[in-house]
This record gives sequence, C-alpha cells and structure tokens, in this order.
Amino acid sequence: MVMHLNKWKLLGWSAGFLLIFSGIVAAVFFAFAREESEKTYIKWAELNVSLAAMEDAMELDISTYDKLYHISWIDTLSYLACKNGNNWQSYRKKDITAMLEKLGDLYTVDDLMQGNKYYAYYKQAFGAALGGILGCYEKQAPDGNGGKKIVSGYGIVAYSPIAEGFSYSHYDDFGNSRSYGYRRRHLGNDLMGNVGTPIVSVEGGRVECIGWNQYGGWRLGIRSFDGKRSYYYAHLRKDSPYAEGIELGSLVKAGQVIGYLGMTGYSTKSNVNGMNVPHLHFGLQLIFDESQKEGVNQIWLDVYSLVKLLSRNRATVVRDEKTKQYSRKYDIIVDSYPPELQKFYDGD
Repeated sequence: MVMHLNKWKLLGWSAGFLLIFSGIVAAVFFAFAREESEKTYIKWAELNVSLAAMEDAMELDISTYDKLYHISWIDTLSYLACKNGNNWQSYRKKDITAMLEKLGDLYTVDDLMQGNKYYAYYKQAFGAALGGILGCYEKQAPDGNGGKKIVSGYGIVAYSPIAEGFSYSHYDDFGNSRSYGYRRRHLGNDLMGNVGTPIVSVEGGRVECIGWNQYGGWRLGIRSFDGKRSYYYAHLRKDSPYAEGIELGSLVKAGQVIGYLGMTGYSTKSNVNGMNVPHLHFGLQLIFDESQKEGVNQIWLDVYSLVKLLSRNRATVVRDEKTKQYSRKYDIIVDSYPPELQKFYDGD
C-alpha cells in the first residue's frame, strides 16, 4: 500500500515538473517572439528618387563640403521626400532652392525639419541606401605623362558595375514577373552586355556569398563595410566567372574587378548558360537587422536611377594578355575602408 502511494506521489511530482518546465519554455518562447515583434528596425523602404534629384542633391553636397555649413545629400533628399510624399515625378531643381531659402540662418536641414515625423525615417532609409556613394578619398589618376599621380578630395567613391570602355544597355525592369522555378518578382536591374565584360565592385566591402545558384548562376554577394548594403551580381561568365583572388571573405575596394559578365543560371546543374541573353543582374538589398538578410522583411531596391548616376564614374581597367584577366588601372583609398585597404596595391 505504501509503495502504491509512493508511485502516485512520484507521478504527481513528475507531472508537476513537466508543467513547470513547459511553462518556462513557453514563457521564454513568447518573450523571444515579443522581443522580435517589437524590434523597431525599418522593414520597408524604396529608392524611387529621380536621377535629376540625386544629381542636384549630390552637387549641393559636394559644393558645400568644405564650407561652414555642409548640406548632406541624404538630408536634402529626406527633406524633399517629406515635401513631395516620396513622389518624384514633379521634382524640379527649384525645390532645392526653396529649401535653401527656408534654411536661412539655420545650421542644418535637421533644424529645419524638427518635429516632422517622417524626416527621421527617410534619413535613415536614404542613408542606408546611399551611404557608400560619397566620401573622402585618395586615388590614383593619370599624370599626363603616361604615369600616375595621387589626388585627394571629396566626391563620388562608388563606381558603375560595368568597367569603362565596355558598352551595355540598361532597362528599368525591377519588379517584373519571373517564372523560372516559381513565380516571383525581379528584385534587381538587368544590364545587357557582352560575355566577358569586366564587372567591378560598386562599393568597397567583403564577399559574403560566392558560387553557384540555380537562379543567379555564378554569382557574388558583397556586403558594404557598414553592413547596411548587400550588392548582388549574378549570371556571371561560364567556366571562369570570378576575377583572380576573389573568394568568400575577400575584402574588395570600389572599382575593383570582381568578375565577368555572362549568362549562367536557370539550371539545377552548375556552370550552365541557362539565360537567353548575356547580362548582369545587379541587385541591392538593405539590411537594418540581420534577420532581413535571408528571412522575412527583405528590402530590395530599384537601382535604375542609381546605376545611371554611377555611370559618370566608371573604373578604367587593363588586360593581362597572359592570364586574360582584367584589373583596375587606378586604385582608390576611401576614409571608411578598414586598415587593410588603406594603401595602394601597386605601392605608388
């Protein structure tokens, strides 16, 4: 009889322990779920700023950089987005002139926009999207005598993904339907060119993905050094898609040759030209929280206007006739680069 009672008592203790343990697990799970749902990172953004607005805001930024009051193009574009509801079809340069008149004796656009509930959002979104385009630099340039000289300044430190001297055409096909594998939106822009055209890194960063993907073929992913932008280069050349030395974890500079245009992809078998037309698929993903990289709330931007803006800064490349590889002719150092990249590769 005593053993029978002890048996039931033991079962009661076990059940109680399980209930307590289950309660603890549930509490931890719901606390984690609540914490995830309460994260305040940006979950949606777009870059539909017109090319004209980008150019005018950039011109103002560069022209005021060494003045008493520097007006960042991020601040200008954020101000304009608040005024036009992020609809850029009616943008005119006079909109920036009106902003400057309103600034008057105020020090910054931030002062002008105090109390505007949308300004901080646009500033964070545009800052993430365009944060690697302008900066202080030292770079090599032709000296007029067949050699190189070092010039320094403030301006564009990002490059067109297509090297100088190579033709391409560009279509605003972001968001178009794609059906290979499953129906989905096209989360990038296609730059049509010739197989073997050198592809360069738009911005300095670290190679975070490389290799074959059945949708993108031979592709590369490069994360900016501030972690906010992930650039995606897909459909690279069959057999030899990447520039020499490019591998997972590689540090690259803006304008550095990283690969070659091709037409691979749309195949479960690697190294197959599954595309009909050679082109570079170029994409830009914003990352405000690491959960966005592969999970929910992914933010891919329409880079059509940005590619047009960067076409004014294309990397000059040279070909090694022995290896058939291309490399940049003029190197660059940007203030925001890590110490490993704060030197010119050829020692000039």
